[in-house]
Amino acid sequence: MKPVFSDVVGNTALCERVCGDILSQKLSHAYILEGAKGSGKHTLAWRIAAALACEKQSDTTAPLPCMTCPSCHKIFGGNSPDVILVNRGDKATLGVDVIREVKRDIWIAPNDIAAKIYIIEDAQTMTEQAQNALLLTLEEPPAYVLFLLLTENAASLLETIRSRAPTLRTEPLDTEQINGYLSKNAEASLLKRNTPEEYFEIIAAADGSIGRALTLLDAKNRKPILTQRANAKEFVRLCSARKNSAASMKLLNGLGQKRDELTSQMNVILYCLRDLLLLKQTDSAPLCFFADREEALQMAYSFSTPDLLMLCQKIEDCISSLQMNANVRLTLTTLAVNTGLL
Repeated sequence: MKPVFSDVVGNTALCERVCGDILSQKLSHAYILEGAKGSGKHTLAWRIAAALACEKQSDTTAPLPCMTCPSCHKIFGGNSPDVILVNRGDKATLGVDVIREVKRDIWIAPNDIAAKIYIIEDAQTMTEQAQNALLLTLEEPPAYVLFLLLTENAASLLETIRSRAPTLRTEPLDTEQINGYLSKNAEASLLKRNTPEEYFEIIAAADGSIGRALTLLDAKNRKPILTQRANAKEFVRLCSARKNSAASMKLLNGLGQKRDELTSQMNVILYCLRDLLLLKQTDSAPLCFFADREEALQMAYSFSTPDLLMLCQKIEDCISSLQMNANVRLTLTTLAVNTGLL
């Protein structure tokens, strides 16, 4: 089979599906690309645009896109007038005026390639009026137009939009895939050599996203994340040890003084507990929080399953209290008492 999207990590089935549609000329006039931030939606959108324009589509030995023909060079260089980025700029939402401009522009035929491709970023921020305006365009677009709607949550789009644009979902990458990608990055390689513990914590914290992993290579970005992860582990350890008041008070004072900080920390603790619950069922359970399986197993063995479930419930109660504007210090104290920390 012709190599497709050969530089894209993971998402093999998705890539093969889209390229199959391109080569068989069965491409839909619109697609929703759904995935978490940093999951590769932009990468896929640009690869789709290049594959559609690639001058070596019929060459069975060349990859798709070939990355070498003039059309590929123009698109990846951001110089093709027929690949248009649509975004909200510095506004909170993508408004109807932007979509109306797109509606006027689509009737201008493409210049360089046979298609005109609109990549709509943060599509979930479109106002309802903007979505309805886009819907009219999706119903009867010119044959040469392709819309790619990038979103973190397709469910936030109107059902009528979703019914006219198939949803392509990016999949989280596993540790091996992210590690393999980062091994080509000089900064990541240096971090792995000097502080391997931090390096693998970054991969675990990336939650299957290469984009997030790359962001966390910046020390300023990773420091608060690593602190939250360390706090989560320490919280769980103290809960298993019980009644270490000095250590508990020190930890509690560092979990967050503001409501949003503490809520974020509680959610990280829930991720940690989720892994421990899964390991109580099988030692080979896939982990979403821990970078070190042995560390997770040792921690899981220090609890019974009912105790872990109780702990999860207490954390969820804490989050609910914070969402109802309960006093932060009082909420923390209640959590500490209910979990046996104090």
